[in-house]
Amino acid sequence: MNTHFLAFGTFGTMEILIVAILVLVLFCAKKLPTFARSVGRSMGEFKKARKEFEDGRREE
Repeated sequence: MNTHFLAFGTFGTMEILIVAILVLVLFCAKKLPTFARSVGRSMGEFKKARKEFEDGRREE
């Protein structure tokens, strides 16, 4: 995916991703730790649920 802007040339997916991360870090710096904690908890619960599901399938 290449997006053309008049004054900037060509932006690829990686460049757009880097700019988005920079914007998040600069403008949401106060909320970033809370967001990271919630993502970590969600990932932990997802892994736990997946493990329980796999263990349940093995028992059957």
